[in-house]
Amino acid sequence: MELLNKIFIAPFVDMVAAPDFLMQVLWEGLVSGVLYSLIALGFVLIYRSSRIFNFAQGIMVVFAALTLVGLHEMGVPAWLSVFLTLAVMFGLAVSVERIVLRPLVGQPDIILFMATIGITLFLIGLGEIIFGGENKQMITKELGIPTGSTDFDILGGYVSFQHIDITAVAVAGLLVTSLLLFLNKTRMGRAIRALGDDHQAALSVGISLQTIWILVWFIAGIIALVTGIAWGSRAGVSFALEVIAYKALPVLMLGGLESIQGAIIGGLMIGMLEKMFEIYWGQPILGGNTESWFAYMLALVVLLFRPQGLFGEKIIERV
Repeated sequence: MELLNKIFIAPFVDMVAAPDFLMQVLWEGLVSGVLYSLIALGFVLIYRSSRIFNFAQGIMVVFAALTLVGLHEMGVPAWLSVFLTLAVMFGLAVSVERIVLRPLVGQPDIILFMATIGITLFLIGLGEIIFGGENKQMITKELGIPTGSTDFDILGGYVSFQHIDITAVAVAGLLVTSLLLFLNKTRMGRAIRALGDDHQAALSVGISLQTIWILVWFIAGIIALVTGIAWGSRAGVSFALEVIAYKALPVLMLGGLESIQGAIIGGLMIGMLEKMFEIYWGQPILGGNTESWFAYMLALVVLLFRPQGLFGEKIIERV
């Protein structure tokens, strides 16, 4: 009876008794969810255009952040470092398309997936050679990102909002909005969508596969840089940051591997639900540390009932 009380009654009593604390938990979960969504978007864009599951998206986040910090340590001004890092990510996109993807056109999906693992290992080695393996501080102040926090009186209590988190959410929202406008309103954006819907039809009307691949890998690089700045401002920049990118995997399983909408909503859901579960169920009942596995268990439950994810297209096979 006591266990049932802890599971079904006590958490909801705590939520009602301290709504300001619930708002704080939801806000922190929202921030994490936004960053999960950004990482998942990189996976979705590349998969939609090339049917490649880009295992290297996580290390791209780390490599972009390390490049930014490394350039600034060399004496390059902060904002110039941002543009030079974007140039590096564009060079990476071109190199991946020319050296890795183009020779593998028509190969089985598993070969392309293994190629992205090779890209991951190469970037890890290259990053360690150039930047070293020690933890670095993100150049938050140099980029003009505000620090500190502001407390708001909400629901009879105070909820603290870190300025870095507010900036991250605002920039992520602007990036996602710009991306959706690009995909829906521009010629190249429609070409990416067409390639994702039907490869053969898109190629038959003259859409360049090579150009689209370079473009989507560069967009994934931009997303990686923004994500790297946001996560690096919170936890520093090191190769351990790559582990955070693995949280995009349950986001993709939950939202659907081909759905941009699913990546956004799935990331927000996982961010907030894992934080709530940790505070209201994990710590009192399981001793904490549930954030490391809750997202995967949630995705597994969804896959049992909807294998294509909540927003993925239902797979129909003719037999």
